[in-house]
Amino acid sequence: MHKEGERLIPINIVDEMKSSYIDYSMSVIVSRALPDVRDGLKPVHRRVLYGMYGLGVFSNRKYLKSARIVGDVLGKYHPHGDSSVYDAMVRMAQPWSLRYPQVDGQGNFGSMDGDPPAAMRYTEARLKKISDEILSELDKETVDFQNNFDDSLQEPTVMPTKIPNLLVNGTSGIAVGMATNMAPHNLSEAIDAICAYIDDKEISIDDLMKHIIAPDFPTGGIIYGYDGVRDAFHTGRGRIVLRAKVNFEESHGRNAIVVTEIPYQVNKAEMIARTAELVKEEKIPGIHEIRDESDRKGLRIVYELKNDAIPNVILNMLYKYTSLQTSFSVNNIALVKGKPKQLNLKDIIRYFVEHRHEVIIRRTEYELKKARERAHILEGFMKVIATQESLDKAIAIIRHSATPQDAKEGLITEFELSEIQAQAILDLRLARLTGMELDKIRAEYEDIMRLIHDLEDILANEPRRYQIIKDELLEVKEKYGDERRTEIDYSGGEMSIEDIIPNETVVLTISHAGYIKRTSLSEYKVQSRGGVGNKAASTRDEDFLEYIVSATNHQYMLFFTEKGRCYWLRVFEIPEGSRTAKGRAIQNLINIEPDDKIKAYIRTNDLKDAEYVKQMSVVMITRNGTIKKTSLEAYSRPRVNGINAIEIRENDQLLGARLTDGDSQIMIATKNGKCIRFPEEKVREVGRGSIGVRGITLEDGDEVVGMIVVTDVDKESVLVVSEKGYGKRTAVEDYRITNRGGKGVITLNITEKTGNLIAIQNVTDEDGLMIINKSGVAIRMGMDEIRVMGRNTQGVRVINLKKGDEIAAIAKVEMDKEVEEEENTSVDSDNPEFKSAPQTGDNAVSNIGNEQELRKIEDEEAEENRRIEDDGSDEE
Repeated sequence: MHKEGERLIPINIVDEMKSSYIDYSMSVIVSRALPDVRDGLKPVHRRVLYGMYGLGVFSNRKYLKSARIVGDVLGKYHPHGDSSVYDAMVRMAQPWSLRYPQVDGQGNFGSMDGDPPAAMRYTEARLKKISDEILSELDKETVDFQNNFDDSLQEPTVMPTKIPNLLVNGTSGIAVGMATNMAPHNLSEAIDAICAYIDDKEISIDDLMKHIIAPDFPTGGIIYGYDGVRDAFHTGRGRIVLRAKVNFEESHGRNAIVVTEIPYQVNKAEMIARTAELVKEEKIPGIHEIRDESDRKGLRIVYELKNDAIPNVILNMLYKYTSLQTSFSVNNIALVKGKPKQLNLKDIIRYFVEHRHEVIIRRTEYELKKARERAHILEGFMKVIATQESLDKAIAIIRHSATPQDAKEGLITEFELSEIQAQAILDLRLARLTGMELDKIRAEYEDIMRLIHDLEDILANEPRRYQIIKDELLEVKEKYGDERRTEIDYSGGEMSIEDIIPNETVVLTISHAGYIKRTSLSEYKVQSRGGVGNKAASTRDEDFLEYIVSATNHQYMLFFTEKGRCYWLRVFEIPEGSRTAKGRAIQNLINIEPDDKIKAYIRTNDLKDAEYVKQMSVVMITRNGTIKKTSLEAYSRPRVNGINAIEIRENDQLLGARLTDGDSQIMIATKNGKCIRFPEEKVREVGRGSIGVRGITLEDGDEVVGMIVVTDVDKESVLVVSEKGYGKRTAVEDYRITNRGGKGVITLNITEKTGNLIAIQNVTDEDGLMIINKSGVAIRMGMDEIRVMGRNTQGVRVINLKKGDEIAAIAKVEMDKEVEEEENTSVDSDNPEFKSAPQTGDNAVSNIGNEQELRKIEDEEAEENRRIEDDGSDEE
């Protein structure tokens, strides 16, 4: 029953729920969860900044208790719980949450491990310097104000920010029926993109992306793949894959994976705990121990591996099962004129520039209004105190007036002043009536008139206003711009990070046990033939150098193993080490099987160049003389776990692989000193899965030691070297062209003194030769020191070996003649091709005999060679 006089209005509950829920959802969308496209702030962040602005806690003032700031914001502008304000303020102070923090916190503001901040009564805060740029010119009527919740105060509806805050800090929020998740970006890149937009309003998003390359997260890490970034910039939605920054180290004699940067918004402690669970459940085998070694210098998580674990395999499992790899789903939704809208990169920039343009117009109008008001007063001063006579008259009027109002009216009548001018004269201090002050007033008036003219020009001249926007942005970039923290792994994408990496020539060395490193070519010493070598590399016991490869940083390396598989690496991805460093185990870099060994490499240019990969071929040779030719295109799509390159029969193994252009000639040499020469077209191109065809017919006990590809018959000569230090150069024409599959002809007269043939190489006079002994000594010399001689000879001694030592590898480098004899010479190499063969021995540095003794031995050898050449015979 209802009381007397009450009126009940029946309402349909469905309609009531509908309208109430729509009101609620609109309130959440517009005044809680979504940022404004202009300043990138949600209402709570805007109110925190404005509250701190009102309290005057700027970056150059002392800190203020957080509770005082929160109380002020709550009482004046934000009628919600205190935790909503404090939590927002805490996040604004965390350098791992915001790319450019806006609040400077003092005390415990939480951690990357998800630790909560101290209570607001314990912490203090003030504005960061960058926030001055967000709040600048708030007092110049640059933005609209609105009443606060109880209509007792005014608060800004948007900030007049000079910082493109939505772009650089991003945001995330869940409204009703929609959500937003915007990535942070680098301030310098964002400003460059905005300036490019101002210069050309029709600029395409792809052109903007030349300036703002990708999001830039406060915690660094690596953006893995570029497609998600491209989608996000073009449509406002995209999935960006983020990976931790990882390197491999040795820790307590074990291999270790060391993480130095983790993906954005990952809780470090939770990630480590989850990984430990997975190790316990044996979902990720091979991890011995996990340690968090982070300190105030930076983040460091160490995953120590078991002895038999392959680091690259474990790392891929960590990426797959843990937060070392996460994704950031971009969903650019912001309020545009109070309505939620999905935005692409250009939209965000356009709305920001429009906002800045409006702020500059309003600021200029305000300054013009103030300047005109001041000019009006100065005109009144000059009317009254321009001459002694008028000044005396004004003083007389004031003195003889009964009240200030009478004095004001008297001045207005006498000097034809406005009320404002008359009041300003009444408010003048007596000191301003001196002659010197009058000059100051005149000078000020002239300055003000110049300023008025300038401000009027700004309002009349749109290109000038846009130039002001640019100048102010570039000033902000100068003050607060920094390097990007998040790297981008294009993982075979169209763009590349090659611009950042200098395209230097480097030497790659690979040891028998599979240690690889990249060393600057200038670290090797250039010497004359027969000189004493310098220590080339420190290797483990029973290990020795097996391959030397010259390349430039921007090229690709294809690795071919003896089981016939192919793997890829960019040269700059190979870890750098000094000449004496051991290098990094190759299993840490590519997922090679534990019982497989790298036998050949190919250095290629960009594998994304369709024309290049179609015109080039890969020619492979096995120890038993099988040859196979396949288009480079078959190897142009890198896969993490490698691919099958050639099918290897039992008791055979891949020995070498070379890149050819279709017009070359192939020469294959064997251990017993035989060599065959035939045109490349005799080997037809087959698919990647094929076995190949016969390249040379071997005698019992013989095996192939190497293959060369000759492109310029007249210029190039054939260098062969035997294991006991003998070598010679012979003209290519000395080897007649035969069919593929023949027995070949004698290339080096093999005797007990020379030892077996170990390497064949095509060289010119300009090339240099690098020789590595089994004892680990490296010597470089000019190729012009080895003369061209007949085919059927035993050659000359190219290096004087100590007893028991043998040559392990030879490699070719192009020499820089001007600095050939200098130490630490920088040797440039446009098209170097290196090859070497297996070796054994220790790391001793040999002491090679003097030049005189070497010459005597050579004279005897030359006499013997002439005798052999006279009765030499060919074999087919």
